[in-house]
Amino acid sequence: MLEAKDLRKAYGALQAVDGVSLHAAQGEVVGLLGPNGAGKTTTIGMLAGLITPDQGQVRIAGQPIQGDTSSVKRQLGLVPQELALFDELSAAANLDLFGALYGLSGKQLDGERHRVLELVGLNERAKDRAGTFSGGMKRRLNLAAALMHDPQVILLDEPTVGVDPQSRNAIFDNLESLKAAGKTLLYTTHYMEEAARLCDRIAIVDHGKVVANDTLQGLLRLAPVANFLTLDLATPDFEALAELRELATVKQAELTGTQLRIGLQNMRDIPHLLAWLLTKNVEFEHIQTERPTLETVFLHLTGRTLRDA
Repeated sequence: MLEAKDLRKAYGALQAVDGVSLHAAQGEVVGLLGPNGAGKTTTIGMLAGLITPDQGQVRIAGQPIQGDTSSVKRQLGLVPQELALFDELSAAANLDLFGALYGLSGKQLDGERHRVLELVGLNERAKDRAGTFSGGMKRRLNLAAALMHDPQVILLDEPTVGVDPQSRNAIFDNLESLKAAGKTLLYTTHYMEEAARLCDRIAIVDHGKVVANDTLQGLLRLAPVANFLTLDLATPDFEALAELRELATVKQAELTGTQLRIGLQNMRDIPHLLAWLLTKNVEFEHIQTERPTLETVFLHLTGRTLRDA
């Protein structure tokens, strides 16, 4: 339903997007993850037809986006990260405005407004000014505005930024309803648990390139270790860290204060490791094991260095 092939975009010497290819089938949710400055926003802009790629092409249902007036763009709905609402207008008036921009009027406009307000749970607040809404309610109205023309492909750029847990769950329910209705969703977020919950496949981009693209389980297989062992030491005086890192069974080891975190490739190695620690007279108060998460893979692929742009 949505296909992007070899998208490239440069701004002077900066190669913002460098050969990104993506696809999403009908009824599929595809996540797009990446650090700040990785090229996500530029990619979304090209997918939405707002930015012309230097190279590559975007197709919706097999039809290429060609120019600002391309008719295929009517099948797209965009939920931007920045709220695209008029605070002085009521929720209904905001939706009427967006509906009119897509050529809706009369009974069709009334029907679509009622449908999307019902979907996002704002029918009872239809006559209230958007400026009186909470952050979560504005996010839901922002989503409703993108759905007024009943698009088949919906691009969502961090739609849950700054909302409370209840509103986030309500938005999740909305998105799952859209997926069940056969809509195609491309979802960008910095919240790993959101991508893990919602997405059928997840693409990770960094420095303008796709560095991984797979299901959650496929991505987890890219983790540098299969299990983590975390020990809360009785004291921070652990002098055998360098020796620990040299053990064949240990893939990584970090000491932060009194917390010792060890990456292992096999859970069967845990008893032998604990026995080795006891030979070093290591005392610990708590121990736990865990498997890698999407965040583990993300940091492994993109690094831990802070990105400010």
